[in-house]
Amino acid sequence: MKILDDVIDSLSHGEPKVREIHVCAHWTAVLSRYCGLASTFKEEVHPHKGVRDVGHLMERSAFELALYSRSENLLEASIGMAAINSLIDIDESRCVEANAYEIILEKGRGRNVAIVGHFPFIPMIEESAKNLWVIEKRPLEGDLPEEAAQEILPQCDVVGITGTSFINHTLEDLLAQCKGSFIALIGPTTPLTPVLFDYGIDVISGSKVVEPQVVIRFISQGATFKELHHHGVKLLTMMR
Repeated sequence: MKILDDVIDSLSHGEPKVREIHVCAHWTAVLSRYCGLASTFKEEVHPHKGVRDVGHLMERSAFELALYSRSENLLEASIGMAAINSLIDIDESRCVEANAYEIILEKGRGRNVAIVGHFPFIPMIEESAKNLWVIEKRPLEGDLPEEAAQEILPQCDVVGITGTSFINHTLEDLLAQCKGSFIALIGPTTPLTPVLFDYGIDVISGSKVVEPQVVIRFISQGATFKELHHHGVKLLTMMR
């Protein structure tokens, strides 16, 4: 998990307090220096597995909570990624307000494209790509299982990888399969840090929470990201 370790090492080791933690149906939010989001993942085999020191997480610094991202417990790792995102001082001068699909659509036109993770924009990419493969841990109709990555990714000119690959610790293995591809890391879990460019990633598409209490209100009522998009969250893309 060197890529994750490098992201953690790039964070300030100060002691910003954790002001709020919300583990909701679809999204987890940690409010410290900023408000950070991550997808809420739970164990499939042991869905009722608990979180270390539950009830006392507010007593930890945000940096200590960020270390939960290394956990094999997916719920803990979700909290850890939200904590990481709550600590990143996003350099908006390096970003544009753009949705990841716009970049993939442009780069993938007439080419071989793979998307790791099932995103709503997939039909639009399918219309313009020469070939499109969708690789998903829990495949929907037409998707390929995660085992297909080893065969498919080396064939691709453009690869989009979900930022949730930080949570289940699959990112490094996926990157190793990409042979000279244009790589975009996408989704609100994605940390908007240039550290990721050191690993061959060309585009980082994530989000910045600009109205924390609005976002917390929405996610605590079961909002998906589509419902968050225009309610307190700004989509940002950082190019290499």
